[in-house]
Amino acid sequence: MIARLRLRPRAAAVALSVAVALAPFIAGADEPRITSYRNPVLPGFHPDPSVVRVGEWFYLVNSSFEMFPGVPIHRSRDLVHWESLGHVLTRDSQLPLATAKPSGGIFAPTIRYHAGIYYMITTNVSHRGTFFVTAKDPAGPWSEPIWITGPGGIDPSLFFDDDGKVYLTSTGSAPGIYQAQIDVASGKLLTPPRIVWKGTGGRYPEGPHLYKIAGRYYLMISEGGTEYGHMVTLARASSPWGPFEPCPRNPILTHRDTPLSQPIQATGHADLVEDGEGNWWMVFLGIRPQGGYYWHNLGRETFLAPVRWDAQGWPVVNEGKPIALDTQVRGLPVRASPTAPVRDGFDAPLGPAWNFLRNPVRASYSTTERRGWLTLHGTPVPLDQADGASPTFVGRRQEHLRARIGARIDFAPAREGQEAGLVLYRAPQQRYEIGVRGIGGRREVFVRQTVGKYLSTVTASAPAPGKDPLILQIEAEPNRYTFAWGPSPERSDKGALQPMGSAETRLLSTEVTGGFIGTYVGLYALAPSGDPSPAPAAFDWFDYEKQE
Repeated sequence: MIARLRLRPRAAAVALSVAVALAPFIAGADEPRITSYRNPVLPGFHPDPSVVRVGEWFYLVNSSFEMFPGVPIHRSRDLVHWESLGHVLTRDSQLPLATAKPSGGIFAPTIRYHAGIYYMITTNVSHRGTFFVTAKDPAGPWSEPIWITGPGGIDPSLFFDDDGKVYLTSTGSAPGIYQAQIDVASGKLLTPPRIVWKGTGGRYPEGPHLYKIAGRYYLMISEGGTEYGHMVTLARASSPWGPFEPCPRNPILTHRDTPLSQPIQATGHADLVEDGEGNWWMVFLGIRPQGGYYWHNLGRETFLAPVRWDAQGWPVVNEGKPIALDTQVRGLPVRASPTAPVRDGFDAPLGPAWNFLRNPVRASYSTTERRGWLTLHGTPVPLDQADGASPTFVGRRQEHLRARIGARIDFAPAREGQEAGLVLYRAPQQRYEIGVRGIGGRREVFVRQTVGKYLSTVTASAPAPGKDPLILQIEAEPNRYTFAWGPSPERSDKGALQPMGSAETRLLSTEVTGGFIGTYVGLYALAPSGDPSPAPAAFDWFDYEKQE
């Protein structure tokens, strides 16, 4: 027999209001939860991640170096599925890059939130140094830069303490982690910067973040360099000034001693976040070498790992085990983000996936000059220009080891030296193109491979009679790129393509090229100096289709 509880009208109303208030939480308990996820959670060139939670949303930013716009920002409600919000630095006044050389520009950013304001602090190593910007909405617009005169160095981070004091923590000009109190209204330092920790003895102590957890101050940094010796270390103190006691299990995260069979390497440069349910997580960068040896061409990517706190108050990352590509975990309720379409038909302004090299010449790009096409106007600035003027190039990250990349191009060069097409870009003198050019009074499709200052050659070419549009295609695999082309008088992408050879991904790897960015695939156009009327290159569509 089930007893029935009769409520007075007032009590019934209160019970109903409580039930309504609790309904989302009760429903949430029955929602599907993350039980496993695939690393990296942000594939491709997404290094130096920093994350903050505001309400049910997580916001994450990454370094962008010489690319414009700068500091990509994503949001998620489950830490696994991320949606692009665009970029923090979208104006030339926020992001002057004219003097940025390869892997110059914007280094590691940190995002934080306090009293209704978002803060993103970073360093433009090519212009004036450290600054921060603010916004009430993480989607922007963000303020003009507030520049900081301080210890120099890189990797700044802000910490807002309970007593209203704000601390700037960064890597200084001498080895060690510097700290100063700062007035975020003006950007002025209120105390002289001083070293608060030198790390555990690894080279390049950097990437600091200060937290207050359970009444204690935790300082997390990276050491060992951002290569294969990368590691995350941590210390704590009763004061933000220290003295800091190192974690007895340092490094708390590293793959520096793992074998070549470990698919993830160079783990480090991390940030911590609590998920609103009492669980902690770490975002960090890592790489995925290919080819049986240390070659990685996608750049440094963003990974995720669970964190728990032991009885002594120290963090344990992924239960002390190496980070795997596939992780079994009890996570937050699943909140899938929108999936980007394979095809960009250029029916609207360029979306957040696209970047330029340094500050672009806006007149060189148009999605309205020819409706439904992206029109590029070539200039004499070549792709191997290392700083200063920006070439006519717009690209997006290669995010997957296996992908199909294609474009339909309408381009009829009238003079020698005019060319346009697809480019795999890693550095000014490390890139592959499949393009269309004018040569000897005719039009041809070609593949060019540039793998150093003195080694650039056309490895394949084929005549392309007439003026009809063409399809250019690149198939990406872990160890090679394969090129192909074909005629396309109609708007479709039907029909067989003709192969144009292949190239090694290894030669676009960081181990060969150096630098900090990952491989971009882009559209470009070039015109010779003194050409009074270079032919524009119009792209009907661009495809990026992952095949993993």
